[in-house]
Amino acid sequence: MRKVFGYSSFTIILGYLVIYLIVPTACSQKEHSEADEQVEWKEMDDFHMVMADVFHPLKDSGNLEPIKSRAEELAASASSWADAKLPEKVDNEEVKGLLTKLKDGTRGLADQIKAGAADDVIQTQLTSLHDLFHSVQERWYGGGEEHHQEQ
Repeated sequence: MRKVFGYSSFTIILGYLVIYLIVPTACSQKEHSEADEQVEWKEMDDFHMVMADVFHPLKDSGNLEPIKSRAEELAASASSWADAKLPEKVDNEEVKGLLTKLKDGTRGLADQIKAGAADDVIQTQLTSLHDLFHSVQERWYGGGEEHHQEQ
């Protein structure tokens, strides 16, 4: 056999073959794990947008008008979230229970607002629902990790 740089042609071909088979496999596994980390939870993000829009005015300036005008939207978003297929990472009874509480709580708040609930009742309920939302969000982000909380 012919030698190139002190190695036989067979060794060189074997080396290329190993590189050809191992490198694509290693790269595809890396891409797969990065994709897994990029999984989104659309229903959580949708609910978060509405919750932020109605909670921050209360938190920042005591303004209840956003929740009074968007309570039905918040309840509908919570219902969609609770009824949606959960990502594998949070598909467990604990999260399902929290989402059911959030769904029922937002529906109750919307009904109370429609019935003319007092501002202090609305404030207490919305703050409690906001905290409940963060309980679900913490399960998604892994509990112990740092993440932005709007409290």
